[in-house]
Amino acid sequence: MAVREIKNRTKTRPGMTAAEKTASRKLKGNPEFKKDLAAAERFFKDLKADLFGPALRSWRGTHRSWMDAAVVVTADGEAKFPSLLGTGGSDGRLDFTNNLMQRLSEVFDLDDSAAKALTASVHLLRDAFWAHPSKSLSSAAVGQFLPGSAGGANMTTGPDGPSLVNPWDFILMMEGAVCLSARATRRLDPRAAIDASAPFAVRAQGAGVASRGQEKSDRGEQWLPLWSNPTGHQELQAMLGEARMQLGRRVAHRPLDVARAISRLGVARGLTSFVRYGYLERNGQSNMAVPLGRLEITERPDSRLVDDLAGWLDRLHQRARDKHASAQLIQAEGRLSDAVFAALTHDSSAERWQAILLAAVAIEAIQACGSALEAGPIPPLAPDWLEASEDGSSEWRLARALGSAAGEYRANEPVDGVRAHWLPLDADGRRFRVSEKRLVREPRVVMFGRDAVEDCGALVERRLVEAAQGGERYLPLVAAHGCESDPFDLAALIAGRVDLGRVMGLARAFMAVRWRDWVPPASTAIAGDRTHRGLTGSRPARPDEAWVGLRLASLPWRLNESRDVRVDAAMVRRLRSGDGGGALEIALRRLSAAGLRPPLRAALSNPATARLWAAALAFPISWSQAQTLARTFETTNRQEIR
Repeated sequence: MAVREIKNRTKTRPGMTAAEKTASRKLKGNPEFKKDLAAAERFFKDLKADLFGPALRSWRGTHRSWMDAAVVVTADGEAKFPSLLGTGGSDGRLDFTNNLMQRLSEVFDLDDSAAKALTASVHLLRDAFWAHPSKSLSSAAVGQFLPGSAGGANMTTGPDGPSLVNPWDFILMMEGAVCLSARATRRLDPRAAIDASAPFAVRAQGAGVASRGQEKSDRGEQWLPLWSNPTGHQELQAMLGEARMQLGRRVAHRPLDVARAISRLGVARGLTSFVRYGYLERNGQSNMAVPLGRLEITERPDSRLVDDLAGWLDRLHQRARDKHASAQLIQAEGRLSDAVFAALTHDSSAERWQAILLAAVAIEAIQACGSALEAGPIPPLAPDWLEASEDGSSEWRLARALGSAAGEYRANEPVDGVRAHWLPLDADGRRFRVSEKRLVREPRVVMFGRDAVEDCGALVERRLVEAAQGGERYLPLVAAHGCESDPFDLAALIAGRVDLGRVMGLARAFMAVRWRDWVPPASTAIAGDRTHRGLTGSRPARPDEAWVGLRLASLPWRLNESRDVRVDAAMVRRLRSGDGGGALEIALRRLSAAGLRPPLRAALSNPATARLWAAALAFPISWSQAQTLARTFETTNRQEIR
């Protein structure tokens, strides 16, 4: 007796009499019945375990081709079903082979030994090939392959509509599906999903999807190739058998990996584009192959920059899919994936690469609160990220200066970079310093991302405190060669014409750049002569004398052999408290003591400007720029004397 029939005898069903319910309960407690049920379940399990074995050993030809497309049997005998054909050739109660025979009977006379084509067959074939109108469409189930014709609510001008399908579409689709058989090349990849072992099948991810939701589909996605040149059936089978989407020696296993492979031509030759499909649950629990977009195969050299983030993206994706992940982390990881996907699938632009960096910094801000610490911080980035994200703006130049800032550079190696003031990291900068599953609270971490002006001022003050502890009286902030900030950009910052929040976001990303590999440009434009995008007017405004005095009084080295301006930490504390006049008074005393004759004796400022003056000190300038500012001081003073 079948296991289902035995279990049905003990189920309580609506309409059962009291006597029947009593008999059912009595049967459940019968030891002999329990023994029979256990034996039947063991027998059924043995039959199911060897269900595919005989077929694998004996099936050949077209039967075996269908089995290879519908099911994958692992080495331990477990059956896995590629999403293309549902669960072994069925989608719920819809059996694909049964429906195929029904569609064949609608275009051929199966009662005739010659199986002649029916009258409507020609019209339907023209509709399938060339979209000629036909009134012979069938009202039949379409399964997951044609969701737009599945029928239901709002499918026509009325409140409801039937499903409509061209029998030839279903027949040709089933013929083509057999070509997409699962191959060992997919199953042998340790990172590939066994459930999605058909060609060009990958795990599901919402990157690049406009209608991103919170669903977690286990059926994955499939990227179907398109080509423009004629090809034969054998050549097509060979290409689909390889299903080659490579990232070096590794097979692409997620949509972002596929986009990376496509952007570097890591796919089979002769293809022009891919149509992306996701197997999603819609209209209840019905599975549908939903089109998610089309990607052209175009080589994009900058796409290799994403290799720096690849491992980090994988770890973040795993944390975001965890059932305990916060909504904030899920949304931030989604924005980062979307930004990477856009950069890989659209024309390269600085804005797209900046969007990736800003989204990555947003992830770090969430990690600073204790989420997804296992994923680690932004990994080391190649200096090429600077070129890819350059838009010629003041924000980018200032971010580069602050991102490269360190106590000093020895043989092009930064020593004591400013990233330590943003996050507590190990010496190599690849892992967080964690204690009891929380970030270690360090006094060096003074930048929290809440107020850009406050963060910059806190950075300057902390650097002065650490310098004083070491017996130094300079401000230890030096930029990489060629990355020093332009005083005209700083003047724009103080005037409020620079988006300081964007500057800080990009700077935090640039802090992860491998500055030891940085090669400065062959020629550096003279300050003030290059184009300053984002500033009003044809010529940038010159820094005012008050700020110049503060800048010269807070240098990381001696001004020259005869002039040594020591920094007074009280000056920065006054600036941060909003006392610009008091801070400038201290700075002028320091400059006068070093032999400079300032062109002003005092100045007034509102508290907001004073804090901006303090923030501007966080952006290092070059030694030559300091000399130019000092000469400006002396020239202005001589003109006043005359």
